[in-house]
Amino acid sequence: MPTLSYHHRFEPGTDASAPPLLLLHGTGGDENDLIPIAQKLSPGSALLSPRGDVSEHGARRFFARLAEGVFDPAEVTRRTLALADFVAAAAKEYKIDLNRLTALGFSNGANVAATMLLLRPETLAAAALLRPMVVLEPESLPDLTGKRVLLSAGSVDPIVPADHPPRLAALLQRAGATVTLQTHAASHGLVPADFAAVRDFLSR
Repeated sequence: MPTLSYHHRFEPGTDASAPPLLLLHGTGGDENDLIPIAQKLSPGSALLSPRGDVSEHGARRFFARLAEGVFDPAEVTRRTLALADFVAAAAKEYKIDLNRLTALGFSNGANVAATMLLLRPETLAAAALLRPMVVLEPESLPDLTGKRVLLSAGSVDPIVPADHPPRLAALLQRAGATVTLQTHAASHGLVPADFAAVRDFLSR
């Protein structure tokens, strides 16, 4: 499909009441990773799942990093805007209502969902961010009033600094979003409590 810039999978929805989901994988994942999880957590949702177009030693990501936890704001901004453009184009192509589109992102995918909220808030209605960190702090914040965000952190995550999830939560709250921050007894990998939190978030 030449007009859509990211390699992706789209699964049409079967339940009009279920929110359409934008699935954003973590480092080394692809467009297939989160589909079975999303189908369990939100049966009937339409699923749009792009593949990250940045390669880090062969591992797919949505934006590059200079080192573990170190990012170039210009690179993050450029990649975020490109992904938002893809989402807007795909929404037209597949008849997805952006006013209901909810991002489900893990790790690098959670981070790009957060930067989409900060830079292109019109592309998302809500976001469930699994193991997110702060990668961008824009000088001026958007108006996120009416948008819901779930942050799901791990208490012994070796990748995400402990202060990052509350910092991100505070940043999104300052912009007007309704934010829920949950910390689970977990490392960077996901545990059943994460899935329960996301299922509850998506059903509301």
